[in-house]
Amino acid sequence: AADKINLIPQDFFAELCEQIIQHLNNKIPGVNIAELCQRIQTSGIEINVGDLAKVANIVSFLFSTAARNNLSTEELVTALGTAVSALPKHAVQVIRHVWNEQGKSVTVSEDARNMATVGQFVDIKWKLGVAMSSDICRSLKYPYVTVTLRVADPSGQVTDKSFEMTIPQFKNFFRQFKEMAAVLETV
Repeated sequence: AADKINLIPQDFFAELCEQIIQHLNNKIPGVNIAELCQRIQTSGIEINVGDLAKVANIVSFLFSTAARNNLSTEELVTALGTAVSALPKHAVQVIRHVWNEQGKSVTVSEDARNMATVGQFVDIKWKLGVAMSSDICRSLKYPYVTVTLRVADPSGQVTDKSFEMTIPQFKNFFRQFKEMAAVLETV
C-alpha cells in the first residue's frame, strides 16, 4: 500500500485524510473514491479506483484505531514509524497534520462500531423509461423504472447501485416504502 500512497500527490492525500476524518465523525456519509480518483487521474497520475479504495481503507483503519486507543499525534506518528517504515514522508506529514488538527474530534463509540458493518444511504435517483423495440420484437412499448441508489459502505467508499423494475414491481416497492413511512410515524 505504501507504493500506492507514494503515487498520490500530497494535496490529494490530505483531502482524502480529511474526508475520512469527516466520515468517521459522521459529518459526511462517505468518501467518494471514484470522484477523487478521477481528479487524481486528470492531474496526470496513474492510479485506479481499487488501489485508491485500499489506501482509503488503510487510512480509515489507522484513524479509527488511533481514536479507539486515544492516541496523541506523537504517539500515532511514533506507532507509524515503528510499524510502517516504508510509508512516504509526505504521507506521514499529512497524517500528522490532519490528526493534530482534527483527531481529537474523532470518537469511535460502541454504536458506531456496531453500525460499521452496514452501509449508509446517500442519495436516490430514478427515471421512467419505455423500451420501444428490440431486435426480437418490433413493438414493445414496455415501461420500466430505473433506480440508482448511492450508498456509502462501512469504510466510507461511495458506490452507486442501479436496478430496473417493471411497473408492478415498482408499485410493490412504493407500497413497501409507504408502509415503512407509516411505521416511522408511530415511533
